[in-house]
Amino acid sequence: MFQSRTHTCEELRIGDVGKTVTLCGYFENIRKVSKTLGFLVLRDFYGYTQIVIENEEMMDRLSGVNCESTLQVTGVVRERSSKNKDMATGEIEVVPENIEVLGKCRYNELPFEITRSKEADENTRLKYRYLDLRNPAVKDKMILRSKVISELRSSMTEEGFMEITTPILTCSSPEGARDYLVPSRLHEGKFYALPQAPQQFKQILMASGIDRYFQIAPCFRDEDARADRSPGEFYQLDMEMAFATQEDVFNVVEKVLPPVFARHGIYKKASEAPFRRISYLEALEKYGTDKPDLRIDLISEDVTEVLSDCGFNPFAAGNTIKAVKVTDFNLSRKAIDKILADTEVVSGNKACYVKVDENGDLTGGISKFLSERKDALISALGLKSGDCVFFAAGKKRDAQKTAGVLIKIIGPQAEGHMEKECYEFCWIVDFPMYEIGEESGELEFCHNPFSMPQGGADALKDKDPLDVLAYQYDLVCNGVELSSGAVRNHDPEIMIEAFKIVGLGEEDVKKKFPAMYNAFCYGAPPHAGIAPGVDRMIMLIAGEDSIREIIPFPMNKNAQDLMMGSPSEVEQKQLDDVHIAIVRKEEGEA
Repeated sequence: MFQSRTHTCEELRIGDVGKTVTLCGYFENIRKVSKTLGFLVLRDFYGYTQIVIENEEMMDRLSGVNCESTLQVTGVVRERSSKNKDMATGEIEVVPENIEVLGKCRYNELPFEITRSKEADENTRLKYRYLDLRNPAVKDKMILRSKVISELRSSMTEEGFMEITTPILTCSSPEGARDYLVPSRLHEGKFYALPQAPQQFKQILMASGIDRYFQIAPCFRDEDARADRSPGEFYQLDMEMAFATQEDVFNVVEKVLPPVFARHGIYKKASEAPFRRISYLEALEKYGTDKPDLRIDLISEDVTEVLSDCGFNPFAAGNTIKAVKVTDFNLSRKAIDKILADTEVVSGNKACYVKVDENGDLTGGISKFLSERKDALISALGLKSGDCVFFAAGKKRDAQKTAGVLIKIIGPQAEGHMEKECYEFCWIVDFPMYEIGEESGELEFCHNPFSMPQGGADALKDKDPLDVLAYQYDLVCNGVELSSGAVRNHDPEIMIEAFKIVGLGEEDVKKKFPAMYNAFCYGAPPHAGIAPGVDRMIMLIAGEDSIREIIPFPMNKNAQDLMMGSPSEVEQKQLDDVHIAIVRKEEGEA
């Protein structure tokens, strides 16, 4: 019968010498010195302990036992003659009186060495995730995740928010991404959808008299994977406040998040309240992106008037020209060439440069085209000897985007232009309510269709739709968008007017959002909210480049769970129960 352990593998110290203890853990490795002497490392969730085998009987107990088998070791603690300062238990060792195999590893070879699993191919790691998670370096990220989520819950409760779980099976809703659909058995031809976010439910909660709501909400979107986005399922700190303004939401977030980042992050410094607020249009002009990394002090400046039609073809009249000035530039020509090449790969547009030499003349890059504009450029940008200027040109948005990529690439490389070891938060505010869709070419909502327009119904009726701003905001940290949020449109009349502009009438609104629309017709409070992504926050806190490193059981880039074999085929009876017939495309069929 299995007896519980008396201590963990991280617990024993010099004061425990002489005690008889029982440890349980994984057989990490053994160094055999002879038939009667060996040094076994036992590992559990908490740490390591060295077990010293000093007789042939105990050594025989381990014959044929593979590494990663689970063992129970009962023995006496003694002081180590050769202490290991790198181990918490490095001053002691255990001499076993009994060793029992609790769970045998039946494979002589593992798919990877446990403590070096992060070096293995990602698909192999995901297929054997249960082994990957045994690696302390991977396991520690799960511990971090648990601590962060626990602290977020505690902080939100302290701020007066009530945790409420919302449904997982709901209706399909047009929220910007593809739904995961679940066919109904009882209602033939109809489908549930997994929620892309609890957006409608949390707004309905506000209309139900709930004052402050939150949850660590699971969200489901059928979208492609990226380094900072997991396909399928992700989690967010979803919150909503009744009788609240944009400032009320900001105040809560600025209280809750910085302490969590500073306490648990690889950097121990985080922005203090109030976070910097930057308008959407200003962000595009100065940083070339609505996700600026404020640790970098470089900005983009417009030099169109100074350099337009100077003889360099990309600077032809009609194009926007953006400049990124880098003071005291210390990178080599080889580094410059790589910056330009990387920028083109990321942005799809070419960039160029000039340097200012010790005589104050422009050299390198496109300097020969700028000789007649030299003084004007130096004056406009305040250039001095040792500075370097990178340029981006083209249609306005293309030039802005390319300048933003330049800033992101140059910042970490150019000495003195980036404070790397901190978390810099900012709010991007005043988003346009509408935009022209890149694919459709038609007027669309820019962000969230449930947002309140600045100026209310009058703005919708009297302004050009592209000039209408919304009470929408993004939370950005170190160049990563953590969340979008908004003051909600709680007035059915304003809601109808907003949807009318994109070609949807009152009946369309009632059909697409019946519950929320009807709830608002009974009198809803003004309300606002936000939902920072938990996975992205933990990725930043942990200093990981891939979001899959901080998710217990992530899918791979192709939205497959290799460990469970998902997605998988199902039996015909299961399909029949939910009235589904699979129609396979013929070879060559579009």
